[in-house]
Amino acid sequence: MTHRQAAPRWLDSEELQTWRSFTYLLHLLPAELEKQLRENAQLSYVEYYVLAGLSDAPARRMRLSELAILTNAELSRLSHLITRLEKRGFLRREPDPEDGRYTHAVLTDAGYAHLLESAPGHVARVRELVYDVLSETELRTLRTAADKITSRIEAHD
Repeated sequence: MTHRQAAPRWLDSEELQTWRSFTYLLHLLPAELEKQLRENAQLSYVEYYVLAGLSDAPARRMRLSELAILTNAELSRLSHLITRLEKRGFLRREPDPEDGRYTHAVLTDAGYAHLLESAPGHVARVRELVYDVLSETELRTLRTAADKITSRIEAHD
């Protein structure tokens, strides 16, 4: 018995232009934020978000496995990143007090201070590139669209 596949749902010209604009944004925005962070904070984009994620966590600590999910990084890549941040005194590793099979990344006072020093420049660049060029309505639409796409992706995981 043969299985008939549905015909592909090709993008029309308007959809294709939207897709191209969106994928170009996905390429450009992180690169611009990376550039700002490297120049002004001597941090990569992912390093900044590791520090920021830890700063928001209870007691400024998080399991490495949870941090990997937050940063969308494989554990091996995250381990190298953690080592770099440890060498700079921005965080340390500690065994999970509830389950020694796990390791926590803990944001140090020096790491927190560096994050606080770095954040204003980063936020200013985010505002300049995103918030200052979109209206409140466009920002709400962007958030709604991002939430819908994220939910669709997470539903398929």
